[in-house]
Amino acid sequence: MCLILFAYDHHPRYQLVVASNRDEFYQRPTSAADYWADNPDILAGRDLQEGGTWLGISTAGRFAALTNYRDPSSYKTDSKSRGHLVKKYLCSKLPPESYIEKMFGKNAYNDFNLLLGNTKSLYYYSNREDMLRKVPAGVHGLSNALLNDPWPKVKKGRQALLKILESEDIEIESLFDMMADQEKPDDHELPQTGVGLEKERMLAPAFVMSPNYGTRSSTVLLVGRNHKVQFGERSFPNGNPNTWEEVYYEFRMKGTL
Repeated sequence: MCLILFAYDHHPRYQLVVASNRDEFYQRPTSAADYWADNPDILAGRDLQEGGTWLGISTAGRFAALTNYRDPSSYKTDSKSRGHLVKKYLCSKLPPESYIEKMFGKNAYNDFNLLLGNTKSLYYYSNREDMLRKVPAGVHGLSNALLNDPWPKVKKGRQALLKILESEDIEIESLFDMMADQEKPDDHELPQTGVGLEKERMLAPAFVMSPNYGTRSSTVLLVGRNHKVQFGERSFPNGNPNTWEEVYYEFRMKGTL
């Protein structure tokens, strides 16, 4: 996952609103979001190469999502797959605080950002900080830096999400449209993460496109204060933003985030 825009405890009808894009190599095998056969309480996509996931929610109200932290100088080739951090949380019954405390081998993963929620609260953790933060009510953005770091896609996305949140009833289509933005910022606005100017340009839009890497899926999640969950995903197998496969789910959970 390379961009997560979300509103927590901000809208009168929705306790949590999430719109996210997962960027990955096109050849990496992936299954679309569904209830997992080996754990039917979990709704998420799946990385078929390593078995983890990048975003998911359980019928009991556990939510987790992940982005990578971009720093090529600290990259480890023998690291564990970060998707297991989301999977293990969704499969566990530990509250976020205990999960982070018991997360042994944090240094075995390349740098990451993790959102963890349950029926009571929402937390943010990055191993770059090694500090668990409670997410305050409001509109937030997370890309491949720390929470709310003002990368162009984060700043623009937060403003777009604020506009959508002015509506009493949020349309899922408006969230998908927001995540389909391919506009590139000016060079002087780009972060300098050590990947070079051309790659910074390629990775800068909300929807990323290149010959072999880009946005593989967009996921939107609405958690109502009435316990209703709406979960939609569009998959772009070859990175073409105009051709997608879509799944949609609704359920009533046992609490609210």
